[in-house]
Amino acid sequence: MAAVCADELAVEPPAAARRVLGATLWSGTVGVRIVEVEAYGGDPAGPWPDPASHSGRGRTKRNAVMFGPAGVLYVYLSYGMHMCINVTSGPDGIASAALIRSGEVVAGSAEARARRPAARSAADLAKGPGNLGSTLGITLSDYGTPLFDPSAPIRLELGDPVPASEIASGPRVGVSLAADLPWRFWLPSSPAVSTYRRSPRAPRVEAS
Repeated sequence: MAAVCADELAVEPPAAARRVLGATLWSGTVGVRIVEVEAYGGDPAGPWPDPASHSGRGRTKRNAVMFGPAGVLYVYLSYGMHMCINVTSGPDGIASAALIRSGEVVAGSAEARARRPAARSAADLAKGPGNLGSTLGITLSDYGTPLFDPSAPIRLELGDPVPASEIASGPRVGVSLAADLPWRFWLPSSPAVSTYRRSPRAPRVEAS
């Protein structure tokens, strides 16, 4: 079953990101339904070159897991304080991943609130990638966790695919390169979706 689930993500970045929407990410007893994701590709030698991706310039110690098989946790520290969660995708050896931007807490709400006491509402607990990482208690030591291993402390349950009619798409948040690539996907019906913010460093789109 684990191999079958991982195979569902061994596809092009946008398809993998859309497949992760609606899935449940578990960390211990806390479960979060994923409502917003961003797809990221890889280096110029691969089929999905993406200069905004951590793997956009090739393999490093930090991004190595992005080149591995699909369905593995890629964690990185953002701005020195936020743990950001990614699910690797694509065929083994080709870099790509889906950044999990936001989710709705569906289990373990007491523990989630204890980790995020500043959250103003249930919808804010896991709204935004940093808050999501805090709510799930993710650390850098979780890097490389196989998310479809039933014995893993962090697990991904895909469930049924979300119908395309229920998914919105648009540019990714805060990236200065490939800023207009419509690789952000979200469920408009969810109050937990974060606010879009374009990077001030991204080139302006000239009106036609």
